[in-house]
This record gives sequence, C-alpha cells and structure tokens, in this order.
Amino acid sequence: MHELSVTESLVSVVLRHAEMNKATEVTRINIVLGEMSTVMEESVRFYFEIIAKGTIAEKAELNFERRKLIGRCGGCGKEFEVVEFDFRCPDCEANDTEIISGREFQVESIEIN
Repeated sequence: MHELSVTESLVSVVLRHAEMNKATEVTRINIVLGEMSTVMEESVRFYFEIIAKGTIAEKAELNFERRKLIGRCGGCGKEFEVVEFDFRCPDCEANDTEIISGREFQVESIEIN
C-alpha cells in the first residue's frame, strides 16, 4: 500500500519539474528501481493512472530501469553483485558488505513537450 504515497510523490515531482520547464505534456518518465527496493512496479503503474488523470502527465509512458543489487566488501573493498541475497564477498568471503546499489526508487528523467 505504500506505493500509493510513493506514486503521489513521484507525480508531484514530475509535475513540479514539468511546470518549471513550461511543459504542456509529459510524454515519458524514466524511473530507476533497485532490485532490493520494496516498491512494486505494477502497483506504481496502477496508482499512476489514477493519480495522474487530468494532469499533463496522464498519458506519460512509465519506463522502469532495473538496478542490480551491488555490494562493496568491507574487508577487501571489492564490489560485487549480490546473488540470492548472499552478502558474503566472493573473493575473501568476508560478511561485512555495504550495499552501494539496488535500493533505489527515483525519477531519473522526464521527457516533455
């Protein structure tokens, strides 16, 4: 259910930036969605249709770019893709991993007319 408030924020950000640029229509919204994000793409699409209705963004295409879960080993510093939530370093097998990518949910860019 948190996708409702997340989508409301998304639409608010998009409309604010579109209006700042004197847009008459938002044609595409490019969104980054991390593998470990708790946001569900399908729910965002569903709520977007409702929330954006009657705005200059109502016909915008939502384009989701998936980001893999990437960690950095605290032991050796190696960056690696976390597979099946195994956070151990594949090189030194340390279990001191910092997540550096994969939790994102953000508007990357918008396309306007």
